[in-house]
Amino acid sequence: MTSMPTYDYICDDCKHEFEAFESIKADPQTTCPSCSKETLRRKIGAGAAILFKGSGFYLTDYRSDSYKKAAKADKDSSSSSSSSADGSSSNSGSKPASSSSPSSD
Repeated sequence: MTSMPTYDYICDDCKHEFEAFESIKADPQTTCPSCSKETLRRKIGAGAAILFKGSGFYLTDYRSDSYKKAAKADKDSSSSSSSSADGSSSNSGSKPASSSSPSSD
């Protein structure tokens, strides 16, 4: 079974809107099914991404244990730390000052 994309249409005359499952190769529809006028146009949208979520997919079922542990640790650390409005970490510790060149007296 092949999947066909969903296209959104709108009639410029009667403002009827609907979705149609059509082949990518098919010409866009031009006749409105509601008012039968030739004022139908395909709406331009952002499109839809294909997301594979849940079990049954390689990305979720066959990850290595080390990857799963690292992802869990990353998730736990990012949810426990808070960020300020400028995106920097809210840690109150200051960095030690480092001397770029030794003092020559």
